[in-house]
Amino acid sequence: MFRISKEFHFSASHQLTHLPEDHQCARLHGHNYIVVVELASPTLNSDGFVRDYHELKVLKDYIDSTFDHRHLNDVLEGPSTAENMARHFYDWCQARWPETSAVKVSETPKTWAEFRP
Repeated sequence: MFRISKEFHFSASHQLTHLPEDHQCARLHGHNYIVVVELASPTLNSDGFVRDYHELKVLKDYIDSTFDHRHLNDVLEGPSTAENMARHFYDWCQARWPETSAVKVSETPKTWAEFRP
């Protein structure tokens, strides 16, 4: 199996209002997010790629226009957790690139959430 991945960055605020009032994530706060999309295929296309990295620029455009410097509670349905964002980006990517195999989202340098069906 061949696998490729590409990393994207954005900054945004969010608030997990469903958590207890004394939980730190219940307060309005922000993160510098990292999104990593992974694509996999047992074969390569005629150019020798799983998918040309240049084709993934539309994900950068989507992230920049919809998520960057936004309040995620206004953008996403449901809680704006890293887990829900990983699923959201996976679904968005899978609809465009059937080779999409996983998406990871980081809120901090030490935390990652992944959606991999």
